[in-house]
Amino acid sequence: MSSSFAPNTADSLWQMMDQIRGSFDRRMQGPRKSRGDVRAAILVLLAEEPMHGYQIIREIEERSGGAWKPSAGSVYPTLQQIADEGLVRVEESNARKTYALTSEGETEAASASAPWSAGERGGAFPALPKAGVELAHAVSQVGHTGSAAQVDEAIDVLVDARRRIYAILAQG
Repeated sequence: MSSSFAPNTADSLWQMMDQIRGSFDRRMQGPRKSRGDVRAAILVLLAEEPMHGYQIIREIEERSGGAWKPSAGSVYPTLQQIADEGLVRVEESNARKTYALTSEGETEAASASAPWSAGERGGAFPALPKAGVELAHAVSQVGHTGSAAQVDEAIDVLVDARRRIYAILAQG
């Protein structure tokens, strides 16, 4: 199913791929999480084990599949707030503060739910938009640097991929 494109048709194909990539990039950023989400995330993580602030940020990013990485400016004030409320105790070791839940904190953590598993599309399926962005980057590279034969082959791959993706939806 190869087809040759005139240069202006090929240019419009690459513009379309750039638009798709931009759309996926915006979805990857997703809605901003509220302070309540940061609080719940911290409580859920500290229920598993004591951590320092940077560990908390890394764990949230990892568990959300990269879809959410809270800033230090939201994590550390939240840690201070829940320490002031008596939900965590702060232990200092090697010039690093480690946070651990108190018994009151454990009670509150038991009712908190992990924001990265809340069922939002961006949080529940973070690998899908990431794969789409990576595909758009690859297609863009073929469009900008590939030969006519490589472009034709890429088009065939994309047509087949689209059919296979719709076949997945048709399964149920």
